[in-house]
Amino acid sequence: MRLFIKYMVSLRCKMLVREELSKLGFQNFLVELGTVEIREEMSAEQRDQFGKNLLKSGLELLEDKKSILIEKIKNLIVEMVHYEDELPKTNYSDYISEKLGYDYTYLANIFSEVKGVTIQQYIILHKIERIKELLLYDELSLSEISYKLHYSSAAHLSNQFKKITGLTPSYYKKLKQKRDKNLENI
Repeated sequence: MRLFIKYMVSLRCKMLVREELSKLGFQNFLVELGTVEIREEMSAEQRDQFGKNLLKSGLELLEDKKSILIEKIKNLIVEMVHYEDELPKTNYSDYISEKLGYDYTYLANIFSEVKGVTIQQYIILHKIERIKELLLYDELSLSEISYKLHYSSAAHLSNQFKKITGLTPSYYKKLKQKRDKNLENI
């Protein structure tokens, strides 16, 4: 039995889902971002209890096909931007279409209708969050980050970052350093 879970976007969420399944007595399952494959029988009562337990933690068991498809798109983007070492070399549209087995136009229309933003905008927002992480780690230069996230140049990355956050990447980094320094003085 495959179940789909909304708001499941981190490794911590996966651990929480595993824990909830174990509490219900399940032993044979596979947990991925946004999905759970249970290889045992699950009663309606167990499913209800699992759904209630997830809600307490801010996660939600999905029921309708459109919501499930939206979560698949979101989880694929989160996984692609935040957890893959290398972004796909192909167009994101081709990548998403291939991974999910649907025509991209169909996926894009449903996503925009439900989320109110395009898939491309959603990817950009996640890339900006990833840039923030990488800036704070302070292990890569801006040029290396732009290469890693497939920007045409560091200038393009900087422009997009400023457009979304209102700050330049270097100013964002300075704010973090200033805040850390202030915390050290407490």
